[in-house]
Amino acid sequence: MKKILYLLLIISLVCCCKKEPKDLPPGTTSSKVDSNNINVSILIDLSDRIDPQINPNPTMEYFQRDIEYIKAIEKGFLNHIKTKRIITYNDQMQVFFNPEPSDPKINDFTKELKVSFDQNTNKAYFNTVEKKYATLPANIYQSAIKDGKYVGSDIWEFFKNKVNDYCVKEDHKNILFILTDGYMYHENSRFSEKTKTSYLTSKLIKSNNLTKSDFKTTFEKNNFGFVKANDNLSNLEVIVLGINPEKGNPFEEAVIKEYWENWFKEMKIKKYQIKSADLPSNLEPIIIKAITGES
Repeated sequence: MKKILYLLLIISLVCCCKKEPKDLPPGTTSSKVDSNNINVSILIDLSDRIDPQINPNPTMEYFQRDIEYIKAIEKGFLNHIKTKRIITYNDQMQVFFNPEPSDPKINDFTKELKVSFDQNTNKAYFNTVEKKYATLPANIYQSAIKDGKYVGSDIWEFFKNKVNDYCVKEDHKNILFILTDGYMYHENSRFSEKTKTSYLTSKLIKSNNLTKSDFKTTFEKNNFGFVKANDNLSNLEVIVLGINPEKGNPFEEAVIKEYWENWFKEMKIKKYQIKSADLPSNLEPIIIKAITGES
């Protein structure tokens, strides 16, 4: 009798283990994310925010800050991989623009900055990646500034149509760094749905009367914000670097962050950070920790 009861108990446990998983939200899979495999993406806003003539900064030009941010991202990426055994290499890093610049040289630089590591990668490749990221980002910014044809940055459309394909890999820790001043505008994606918009400018902030200390009350009462661009990005972490509000409104930066935070929450992004255009030496520990978990 005891043997029968013991057998029934084993069968019961096996059946429980084989129970089908509950339905998952759209855009997610049943496989567990392996945080040891990282997929790092960098989306660069090449609007006139990087122009030292239009937006000068005597301490350190904004395009130079971007370059150093990118170097810190590369440093964190390589530091993470160096902690792994070669047989477990399954990591990648890439740079994106939206839209792509008209200068073909910039697009060539971008291709060079797309790097990946697998179990067949040799140690010499680390030096190759370091050299690429030491020179090519500067070439990109110099070419863009010299060209001077700033068409804006279509970040909204990137999240709508590209982020899933470009920045999200199954079974990976997916991290997207966005280098931008926080304003969002492109003529091809400029629209509104009731009080929400696909863009954000200083002029819009003023017209929405978000210039006083009670801006959050006004924001919530009128349901301001970005139009949702994606339904479920729960498997993507986002770090925004370079928020740089226009002068004249002491609450401008807080308003910009309110737009981004609400947008991320609507798209089910669980982990995100939004940082001002601080000196790279101050942001480097934050950037590295976001990738490796260590400062």
